[in-house]
Amino acid sequence: MTILVTGATGRVGRHVVDQLLKRGADVRVLTRDPAKAGFPAGVEVAQGDLLDIDALRAAFSGVSTLFLLNAVTGDEFTQALVTLNIARESGVERVVYLSVLHADRFVNVPHFAVKSGAERMIEQMGFSATILRPSYFIDNELMIKDVILNHGVYPMPIGGKGVAMIDARDIAEVAAIELIRRDQAPGKLPVETINLVGPDTLTGPDAAAIWSEVLGRPVVYAGDDPSGFEQNLATFMPKWQAYEMRLMAERYVSDGMIPEPGDVERLTRILGRPLHSYRDVAAAIAAAA
Repeated sequence: MTILVTGATGRVGRHVVDQLLKRGADVRVLTRDPAKAGFPAGVEVAQGDLLDIDALRAAFSGVSTLFLLNAVTGDEFTQALVTLNIARESGVERVVYLSVLHADRFVNVPHFAVKSGAERMIEQMGFSATILRPSYFIDNELMIKDVILNHGVYPMPIGGKGVAMIDARDIAEVAAIELIRRDQAPGKLPVETINLVGPDTLTGPDAAAIWSEVLGRPVVYAGDDPSGFEQNLATFMPKWQAYEMRLMAERYVSDGMIPEPGDVERLTRILGRPLHSYRDVAAAIAAAA
């Protein structure tokens, strides 16, 4: 049977596809533009999106397990609920859903509330599901690397409580392992939630200090200013989205994204290797610059 991967052209989704192929899975991806997808040979490509009902129904034909990842958009909740309904209608009950850490707590942040709602639907509709709750992506630092490298400033207002940043490669590998486990299970498995966190819980000054060490010159933390963060983002993204990112940053500052006891050890067991560290990723970004 086939595993359907949504969000397959993004940072996490591409790694999920690669990890599934390494494990011998039959993979189908749903994408708006197959001509630009560029997936490896052996990946079946279905055209469409998560609000195209006919395309969704066709994409689910012959599918046993779903990886549901949908982007932060104004209609994200509708996309998630429609896709889960079509999955159930198509007889697909095995799901791995990419949520977010503290989805149930940071409910004033729209895309956190959306994911919390989708989690509730998954549980109440009786899916056999793994809910993955990743923290802040280390890979986000690629978007700010020019500010760090050229101006010596770490600009993300992540605060002083600590954020356990995780590498997209680790997210994807855990997702693939869970997809295979669900897909191959002889019967229905209970719903399980896994927090996806990195090995280090870092504050803004901690991140700046790591960059200082990696670059061999001072990098300073720009401080806890979600309003300035919003103003900067609004110059290149929709204002509603910039405001939503501000709300998220405010929760970083007030609460942090801190692992539960045992989270890192659990992920290390699942992967059979250490998690990628922030320092290693920073060093790779610096070396490639």
